[in-house]
This record gives sequence, C-alpha cells and structure tokens, in this order.
Amino acid sequence: MSSSITEKFGVKIEKDPPQSKLAHLGVESWPKWGCSPSKFPWTFTTTETMFLLEGKVKVYCDGHDEFFEIEAGDLVKFPKGMKVIWDVTEAVNKHYKVWSLDSGLNGI
Repeated sequence: MSSSITEKFGVKIEKDPPQSKLAHLGVESWPKWGCSPSKFPWTFTTTETMFLLEGKVKVYCDGHDEFFEIEAGDLVKFPKGMKVIWDVTEAVNKHYKVWSLDSGLNGI
C-alpha cells in the first residue's frame, strides 16, 4: 500500500507512510501521549508532527466550519499557532515531536 499526502486547512496528513520514512524521522524514539474519548481545545505553540498508533480524532480548526479526521496510521503535521478543537472519538495513542524553527527535519 502506498502513502498519500493531503492538506486540510494547513495541516498535512500522510496516510500509511512507509516504514523507512518513520525510521528516518526516528518516530519510535519520540515521546508518547494518549487520551480516552473526549473533546477539548488545543493551541499548537510550535510545529508538531505526530504519528497515531491507535485511535481516531475529529479535528475542528479555528475559523472553519468543517472538520477532518485523523486516525491510526496517519503521520500528521500541525503548524505553529494553529488553534483546534480535538474531538477524540476513539482512544488515542500517538508518538509526537515538537520542532524548533531552525530544524530542517520536521516530518511531512
């Protein structure tokens, strides 16, 4: 299965990225975070790339009426300053990495 990259409201989503890309990024060494189904606001204070191991989330971006979903197997990059509502519909377990402005390797 090949990966595909889409962009929704400035968020880049890569479905089923190749294992070689995940290894190159060092995803398995990134911190982990998880939560049970819930709904909450979040502001990304820096660019963040995440790889969802489990779960499903409806993401509502500030200024947009529509939402998009991210789910297990997705590599996702949220830009610095983005404000969202996370509606976790299936418990999430993810690896994540926050990037400084001078970092050349920032995921997708």
